[in-house]
Amino acid sequence: MAIRKVVEDWAVLRDSGRWDEFASVWHDDGWMTATWFQGPFRDFIRVSREGFERGVQISHFLGGFTCEVAVPRAIAQTKMKIEQRASVHGVDVDVTCSGRFYDFLELRDGRWALVRRQPIYERDRMDVVNPAATVQLDTALLDLFPVGYRHLAYAQEQVGYRVMRGLPGLTGAAIEKLYEEGASWLAGSPEPGQPLKNLSQEDD
Repeated sequence: MAIRKVVEDWAVLRDSGRWDEFASVWHDDGWMTATWFQGPFRDFIRVSREGFERGVQISHFLGGFTCEVAVPRAIAQTKMKIEQRASVHGVDVDVTCSGRFYDFLELRDGRWALVRRQPIYERDRMDVVNPAATVQLDTALLDLFPVGYRHLAYAQEQVGYRVMRGLPGLTGAAIEKLYEEGASWLAGSPEPGQPLKNLSQEDD
């Protein structure tokens, strides 16, 4: 129940802009990966807050939950949807991405909190907000992004974010590596896996 509360608090506090409370779901060395960000949780809070204050609309919705616990460690997986409203080629759209949050947690001084969060992106879609409108996507650009989050990535790059490639999806090498890192974390690994490719690096 304590782990589930951390997961629920993450979504509610982040999406409502309650930044001081949002910091409480993390341990001091916690770090986050998103399509558009990778780094320490404090930096994630800063950039999320900046986006929130300039009107970036990203919401998170949670579903089924499971976790493996090997005290003082845990791995939690939670079904989720990410929704973002953005302007793409001058047309307002809603993008919905379905997947899972894959969380590395630890019990320290009686408190469960996040050490790492890695979303898994399984599938997504883009819908126009006004049913009378249409949007024409650049197919060549769309095909540059992984299938699990290609529409989300397309929209995010249109509004100025730099999006990571190679993030975990439903199948493939990236998700298998993540599962291995999770098993190692439960077995006592000193680190919750390794950061993925830096956003500042050029794609191969």
